[in-house]
Amino acid sequence: RRIRGGAMPKLLPHLERPFEEVETSRTAEKSIIGRLAASLIAQGETIILDVGTTTTAVARSLIIRDDLRDIVVFTNSLNIALELEVAIPRFTVVVTGGTLRPMQHSLVDPIGGLLFERINAHTVFLGCNGIHPHMGITNINLPETEMKRRMLQAAKRRILVADGSKVGQVELAYLCGVGEIDLLITDGSADPTVLAALREQDLEIMIAS
Repeated sequence: RRIRGGAMPKLLPHLERPFEEVETSRTAEKSIIGRLAASLIAQGETIILDVGTTTTAVARSLIIRDDLRDIVVFTNSLNIALELEVAIPRFTVVVTGGTLRPMQHSLVDPIGGLLFERINAHTVFLGCNGIHPHMGITNINLPETEMKRRMLQAAKRRILVADGSKVGQVELAYLCGVGEIDLLITDGSADPTVLAALREQDLEIMIAS
């Protein structure tokens, strides 16, 4: 059936792919998204970086911003923590702890989300596997979705970073509604019909180029 803003998506079976495999796809798009996202951060901010290849691109772009000082980064991603190590002492990098999930090198519950109950961050950068105007923000696995939910609650500004292939898609685990996100940063390959439907829900969208 059809709905306003496009057809109701089919929930197709998708296998979760390892971080290293996903990292080699759509690298140019992720890079420009990362640069735009990093440009929104000011000196002295506290940020949360979610696990994922697009958030890794954000981390890399933050590192090369020599003007940034006194940045505190909380992350549940081991690879992002290692990427950010070169930015110490300009950055303070805090790893959440938790249970290691090898597929994405992420730390999850048990224990993983407790830290987010104790902090108030300026900005969170979240990745996802799907963003749809009616089905909301979704993810391909359950453990990391719960971590993302806690991250949302711990930050004042909530930014979704997702390449165009994620726009209009729906995956297994529901994270939140479109209205719970302040800004979507994507690239020019995103379906314009879906973007228009998202904007109708008052979601701010920035197209990286």
